Amino acid sequence: MTDASVDERMLVLLRHAKAEQPTDGPDVERPLTARGRADAAAAGFWLARHELLPDVVLCSAALRTRQTWHNVEMGMTGSPSEGGPAGPLPIVRYEPDAYEAHPEDLLTLVRRVEPTATTVLLIAHNPGISLLSEMLDPPHADPEGLRTTDLVVHRPAVPWAELARGTALISARHTARG
Repeated sequence: MTDASVDERMLVLLRHAKAEQPTDGPDVERPLTARGRADAAAAGFWLARHELLPDVVLCSAALRTRQTWHNVEMGMTGSPSEGGPAGPLPIVRYEPDAYEAHPEDLLTLVRRVEPTATTVLLIAHNPGISLLSEMLDPPHADPEGLRTTDLVVHRPAVPWAELARGTALISARHTARG
């Protein structure tokens, strides 16, 4: 297999969906709210409608991000009666290092993606995910960062392994609401 063309590459950053308020339990185990599950499914529908089905999913190992991915996946494929878009299953990597990650840590995860991947979906947390978006396209990043279930699509101008500050312009933004 050959490397994906730079013109074909897409990096989709997704902040996890709305989670339950913190309790006495560990933060990493907070589940999504009902609204969060609906919003994540809406994000998946938006990705499918815009032909942004991922080859690789990098997902924080926290419960709320794993649940976000599950609902995004359901929104992308639809139920059989809806005849939703279908495609090859992505490679999904649950990354413990994406929880409480700095933008440089998230960038390292993306740099390790196979060179043949065309669309990568990274599901993570603030402030890291917002700061990564800002790092990749400083002039066009939202100064308020990503809200829950915000999607930001970046077009890398370099191979995955060479991603750095200012090398992936923002081509689309969307706040998914179900």
